[in-house]
Amino acid sequence: MYNKHMADQKTVLLVEDEPLLAKLLKQRLEKEGFKVLLARDGEEAITNLKTEKPNLILLDIILPKMSGFEIMERIKNDPALHKAPIIVISNLGQETDVSKGADLGAVGYFVKANLSIGELVGQVKKFFDGSK
Repeated sequence: MYNKHMADQKTVLLVEDEPLLAKLLKQRLEKEGFKVLLARDGEEAITNLKTEKPNLILLDIILPKMSGFEIMERIKNDPALHKAPIIVISNLGQETDVSKGADLGAVGYFVKANLSIGELVGQVKKFFDGSK
């Protein structure tokens, strides 16, 4: 059976290694109707980008195996990787980190400590509402 809602469903690749935050964010995004792919480290994120076509990437910067900035550089330089818009979610809030994220193509940069899960989910919804 064809379900139009499923065809319109947006896919978010969540790259987050902190288990509780990853679980809570995944649950909240799924409750809002998003399909969520979870990667717990940089290598898993790259693998997902080779096999899936997410509509948005929520990317932590401090990750095992490969940092978020390294992932962004790989995406920028590898035509084989799916180039979805990236929103950085990190505890790194220094101006240099934020500008590096922007230089590497991030469409948003949020510091985890300054944002509740509800606010972050709201930002994701706002991103998709604005991209229609």
